[in-house]
Amino acid sequence: MITQLPGFANPVHDAQRTFRALLDALARPGLIQTTAHVAPPDGLAPSCAAAALTLLDLETTVWLQPSFSEDARAWLLFHTGCRFTIDPQTADFALIQDLATAPSLFAFSHGTAEYPEASTSLLIQLPDLENGEAVMLQGPGIKDSICITLPLTVNYWQQWQAMTEGYPLGLDAWYFAGDRVLGLPRTARVQGSEFKVQSFQS
Repeated sequence: MITQLPGFANPVHDAQRTFRALLDALARPGLIQTTAHVAPPDGLAPSCAAAALTLLDLETTVWLQPSFSEDARAWLLFHTGCRFTIDPQTADFALIQDLATAPSLFAFSHGTAEYPEASTSLLIQLPDLENGEAVMLQGPGIKDSICITLPLTVNYWQQWQAMTEGYPLGLDAWYFAGDRVLGLPRTARVQGSEFKVQSFQS
């Protein structure tokens, strides 16, 4: 049975290692980190699966993109006990397999004025963490600026730039490929006039 696929080989050590990688990824935007190893079902990147095992539990609500297989859903439920929702606005975490068919960034909760941290955290799988168009970022945790080459569209970066203008509200995101992860907190701003847009609808 798919639920019998193992999680972490060493749950405590591997979860600690992955949690540190996730924290470092957000504290040092644009710098790639490595998670602990895990062998998940097809369709779940190992690093994204490791993050899920580390972050999700009985108290978390998860929006899982419908393109994920039932095997992936069953594995996550078995190993984390998380609750699933079909409403992105109510999710603590969102697992995204294909950005091209995912909702816009404004479909997810950006928190409230009283609780900006009560926003959706995005776990986004990509084919790789490089080989895309170069984008320059600025913000806390970045010395001057940093160039990243995530394979993301101009439209996505426009949404991201518009989202950051609502700080302290907003989204924090991790991007996964293989056993690697790159993080962008809501404070990471995109440089370039091509990323300036008027507004987005959810």
